[in-house]
Amino acid sequence: MSKKDEYELYHSSTRMKKERALRNKARRRMKKKHGFLDRLSEVDHIDGNPNNNSDSNLRVINRSKNRKKQ
Repeated sequence: MSKKDEYELYHSSTRMKKERALRNKARRRMKKKHGFLDRLSEVDHIDGNPNNNSDSNLRVINRSKNRKKQ
């Protein structure tokens, strides 16, 4: 199996699509609330639960801080 086939298989899985949809939903919600988000900004789920997209659980932080948190 080629790397491209492996990539397609992994990223088209139902689980990955669901996780990506939740991340996009959170980002859209924060864009609506705060306006423009640059490419280095990420939406952080404070409690670590990507299913919890409540306003009190979301914040915008830069990518490096979000990676250090994990």
